[in-house]
Amino acid sequence: MSEWGRVGDDGTVYVRTADGEERAVGSWQAGSGAEGLAHYTRRFDGLATEIMLLEQRLRSGAGDPGQVATSARRLVETLPTANAVGDLGSLQRRAEALVAATAEAVEKAKAERVQAREQAAEQKAALADEAEKIAGSSEWKTAGERLRTIGDDWKALPKLERKADDELWQRIAAARKRFAERRTTHFGALEEQRGVSKTRKEKLIKLAEELSTSTDWKATAERFKGLMTDWKSAGRAPREVEDVLWASFKAAQDVFFAARNAQFAAQDDEFRGNQKVKEEILAEAEALDFAGAPEKATARLRELQERWEKAGKVPREVMRSLEDRMGAVEKKIRESSEKRWQASSASPFEVRLREKVTELEQKLEKARAAGRPTDELEQQLATQREWLAQAGGGSAPVAPSKPEERAEQPRRKQTSGWVRADA
Repeated sequence: MSEWGRVGDDGTVYVRTADGEERAVGSWQAGSGAEGLAHYTRRFDGLATEIMLLEQRLRSGAGDPGQVATSARRLVETLPTANAVGDLGSLQRRAEALVAATAEAVEKAKAERVQAREQAAEQKAALADEAEKIAGSSEWKTAGERLRTIGDDWKALPKLERKADDELWQRIAAARKRFAERRTTHFGALEEQRGVSKTRKEKLIKLAEELSTSTDWKATAERFKGLMTDWKSAGRAPREVEDVLWASFKAAQDVFFAARNAQFAAQDDEFRGNQKVKEEILAEAEALDFAGAPEKATARLRELQERWEKAGKVPREVMRSLEDRMGAVEKKIRESSEKRWQASSASPFEVRLREKVTELEQKLEKARAAGRPTDELEQQLATQREWLAQAGGGSAPVAPSKPEERAEQPRRKQTSGWVRADA
């Protein structure tokens, strides 16, 4: 016997109700009365646990309040006749309290569901709007990926009323279809264009291979620059052949530029050797004593100038400095000669004649270098030399007929440095 029940002598199990009366809940014949009470008490504990769990679900808001209400009403109906031993009245009151509490929660849940559907309708409409906007995009990869994820976003939202749901989804499906058709058309045209690009690049490769053995360094280098411009403007060939085409084109270029670089390297070695020779000539020319021994210095300079011309071309970066240094030596001898003339006892008329002869000699030298007719200049020069000889009584030196034979002012042909073909 316990506070809430007992087992009769015939094995009947009774529970004490809230009003103090007893109600038979079952029969126990398998063991002692204590074991029978324990068995029906465990049934009571199971009912109490069920009510406790329903109370927790309602408080947490995690469960559907409608389901909690259904379970609570079932308990309210079954507890009065429950085959269990315990304070069934207390459980009855708790179950009835649950039913009352869930009524408010059910109404709140309904309002939340309505609000959720409204939000879902807005979100799904926004997805349909976005899909229709993306359908006109040419960002094929990005737009295609977003149209795919729009479907995932749609599935994550609550369902709407069927008709509204279907209408919005059809907008998305239609946008996807339009985008797919545009993308197919675009890549079809692109594939056709890539076929044209492949043909153009194959022609450029053929031209490059024909030019690869040329030794016209400057013109061919410029031509290769033009081919590179044409290559870039030709567009991309199909992906599977683009790298192969480029490798062939570059290989042809490499053949030409490797040969050109080898040639330039050999010429550079030669020109550096010429530079060394000219620097040695300059060192000797700059050391000549035009003031103390003008005739000897002039004769030696003439020899050095001949060696200078035979020395050949030099690297471009030193050409100007070497020419300027040799020009300074030539200027030095001219100034020395002019000083000697001014210091001589020659008359002003004779000095003017000498200046005229020098001027005509320079003009004649330039005319010969340019390939122009020289008959008139030679006749004028011959006349001026004759007058100079007469003015000097035959004792004055007669200027030579060629620049390289002049004793007073030896001159040389200007030699330009070498300029690379592709400079």
